[in-house]
Amino acid sequence: MKLLSTLAVSVALTASIATPVLAQNAAVVNGKAISKSKLDKLIANSGQGTNPELRERARDMLITRELINQEAIKRGLLNNENIQEQLDQARLNILVGAVFEDYIARDGVSEAELKASYDQIKGQFEGTEYKVRHILVEKEAEAKALIAKIKAGEKFEDLAKANSKDPGSAVNGGDLDWMTPQALVPEFSKAMAALKKDQMTDKPVKSQFGYHIIRVDDVREAKVPSLAELKPQLIQMMSQDQNWQRGKFEEMLKKLKAKAKIQ
Repeated sequence: MKLLSTLAVSVALTASIATPVLAQNAAVVNGKAISKSKLDKLIANSGQGTNPELRERARDMLITRELINQEAIKRGLLNNENIQEQLDQARLNILVGAVFEDYIARDGVSEAELKASYDQIKGQFEGTEYKVRHILVEKEAEAKALIAKIKAGEKFEDLAKANSKDPGSAVNGGDLDWMTPQALVPEFSKAMAALKKDQMTDKPVKSQFGYHIIRVDDVREAKVPSLAELKPQLIQMMSQDQNWQRGKFEEMLKKLKAKAKIQ
């Protein structure tokens, strides 16, 4: 009886110690803990949301990585000169990219470059914007029948929800929000621009998608974003130019060498 009592106490103590360890870790592999925060970060970086199945796959991935790491250490592979060189090169490649990205974000782009890039694209934001709704159907006769219903007093929004083939706007009563003519197919844009506030097309407008009934709820001059507001997009746009990237990288290296003490 005394032995059984001792065993019971031992099991209870083991459980009380293990529970907090498991609570704060996603897994423990051969005594090495994998924290829940590491698992949470991996799932967040995947951009796939979260669910039990995804969480289990991510956990299994971390366990696999830890097993490989432990096995590499066990086999003495980290002492292998060739492997160490490859690891050093991989680390350097990551650092090169990180340093260059940080350089561009902080001080790698001059105000003159930003201004020139801004002047090139700001015209895309100028002009008139229309707060517009539409109903999209396949057949002209169907569009004409809906126009007749709207003129007879039925609500545009209700008919859009019930009949429009555009799933993105139908649920919102055909609302496309504020649009510029450049953002829409030519036939739609031309008909929209001819309407004034609170006007609707008298006839169906045919496009490659079908037949549209268009209503303009409001009109305004487009607000052109400031250079400061567009700065991240401008830098990203310039960074897509490989020649620009190459020139900036050489510029960064030149500055680093100029500040360094090289003997």
